[in-house]
Amino acid sequence: MLPASAGTGFKPEHFAAMRESAARFGFIEVHAENYLGDGGLPQAMLADLRRDHALSLHGVGLSIGGEAPLDEQHLRRLRLLCDRYDPQSFSEHLAWSSHGGIYLNDLLPLPYTEVTLARVIAHVDQTQEMLGRRILLENPATYLSFGASTIPETEFLARIAQQTGCGLLLDVNNVYVACRNRGEDPMDYLRRFPQQYVGEIHLAGHDATADDHGVPLWIDHHGAPVADAVWELYRLALRLCGPQPTLIEWDNDLPDWPVLAAEAAKAQAALDNLRQAA
Repeated sequence: MLPASAGTGFKPEHFAAMRESAARFGFIEVHAENYLGDGGLPQAMLADLRRDHALSLHGVGLSIGGEAPLDEQHLRRLRLLCDRYDPQSFSEHLAWSSHGGIYLNDLLPLPYTEVTLARVIAHVDQTQEMLGRRILLENPATYLSFGASTIPETEFLARIAQQTGCGLLLDVNNVYVACRNRGEDPMDYLRRFPQQYVGEIHLAGHDATADDHGVPLWIDHHGAPVADAVWELYRLALRLCGPQPTLIEWDNDLPDWPVLAAEAAKAQAALDNLRQAA
C-alpha cells in the first residue's frame, strides 16, 4: 500500500535533480509500458530510486474496456515487471486502446451498459489473477457521452469494484475535464463517486480551448500546473475520501524538477492541513 502522502511521476530527465534534491516525497510512479524491456539506463535509474521510494506502476496499454480479449503476453510482461520491482500499487484505465491487434495512441471511452460492465469485470478479474495483486482502476477523461449508456459512470465504477475487489484511482483532473465537457457539476460527481474504494488520487494540468465550432473544450494534456479549480476539487476529494496517496502527473512539456516538486509540495500541504483539521 502506498503511503498517504504526495508523490511525483518519475521521468529520466529528472533523475539527477531528484537524487540531489532535499525535497523527498512519499512515492514515485511510472508508466509500466516504458519499463517492459530487460535493461537500459531508465531501468537502472528506476532501480536506484526504488531503493528509497515506494513505487506505483501505472499501466496505459491493457485496453481493459476493449471488446477483444486481453493480450496475455502483455499481461505476462506486466507480471514480470511487478515481480522485479514489487510496487506498492498497480493501476490501469477504464478505457480501450487497441483494436484488431493495433495499439492506438489514446485512451478511448466506452458506453456504460450491462454488456460492457460484464466485459470490464472479466478483464479486471483476469488482470488481478495474472498479476497476483489487487489493481486500481482509473476514472476516464471523456469528451462526450454515449447515447447507448444506461449506467451512470460512478455506479459503473462502483459495481466493478464491488464485484472484482479492485480499488479505484480517482483522477481529479479527469473529473473536472469530463464534467466540464459533458455539462455536469464536478463537485456533484465527486459526491457521488464511490469513495470507499479509492486507493490513490491523481492531479494534472489541462488545457481549456475550443473546438472547430467555437464550443469550449477541456483537454487532459498533463503539460501544465494543476489548475486552481482542480486544487479546489482535490480539497473536496480529501474531505470525502480522507488522506490518500496523491500523484502529480506531468508527462508533456516537462518542467525543471523544482517546478514539479513545488506542485507535489502543494498536494502534501493539503494532506497535512486535512490531518491537522481532523
